[in-house]
Amino acid sequence: MAELQRQYLKAMGIDVWQRRDLPVVEVPQSQPVTVPQVSESAAIIANSEPSTAPTADVSTMEWGALQRAVSTCERCSLHSTRTQTVFGVGDKQASLMIIGEAPGGDEDRQGEPFVGRAGQLLNEMLRAIGFKRDQVYIANILKCRPPHNRDPKVDEVNCCDPYLKRQITLVQPAAVLAVGRIAAQNLLKSSERIGVLRGREHQLPGTKIPLIATYHPAYLLRSPIEKRKAWQDLQQVHALITDKI
Repeated sequence: MAELQRQYLKAMGIDVWQRRDLPVVEVPQSQPVTVPQVSESAAIIANSEPSTAPTADVSTMEWGALQRAVSTCERCSLHSTRTQTVFGVGDKQASLMIIGEAPGGDEDRQGEPFVGRAGQLLNEMLRAIGFKRDQVYIANILKCRPPHNRDPKVDEVNCCDPYLKRQITLVQPAAVLAVGRIAAQNLLKSSERIGVLRGREHQLPGTKIPLIATYHPAYLLRSPIEKRKAWQDLQQVHALITDKI
């Protein structure tokens, strides 16, 4: 294991075990990475109605038009409580696409997904498998923050669904990493717990894109014992991408 990777694992709070007959590599102390105590809620939409497409034909939009459509969207009630929409960020030709649940307070203020201390931990998780933040594409199921970070409602997910599908089509990632229970359940149209969904390869419905589900960074801080499982998920998605390169 490379020394730099050891540092990232330490930043994630994962102890690195070594065989006693191997030389021990000293690793400089990394700066601690903390994550706000944000609750990870659940949304089960396995039997929800098909997504309702926006009035404009989102399926043919390029990036500029798509982002403008999202920024002016008023299809659900969330437009009345948002500060701004949170479209997505990163490499638009990325091999890895990260999909989370919905914007939180920091994201609503800054207009970018996974910012603040939660974003810092996600960045370290990505760096542990050799990716910088700007080398992946990051988006959310919802483009607007639900008030008080409540669970997304089915109609809200349905309204945003065409936007996310178009983003996936434009990026054409080699793999998708679903971060958190709500993202995984909505993308896979499943009611299974995240502990059941993670640890195996799925296929994003309607595509040939492999999908790996993992725990949300905020949950990992509340339940540090699960960080090793998250590391396994990261290794799995890295292997999928490497196989396709």
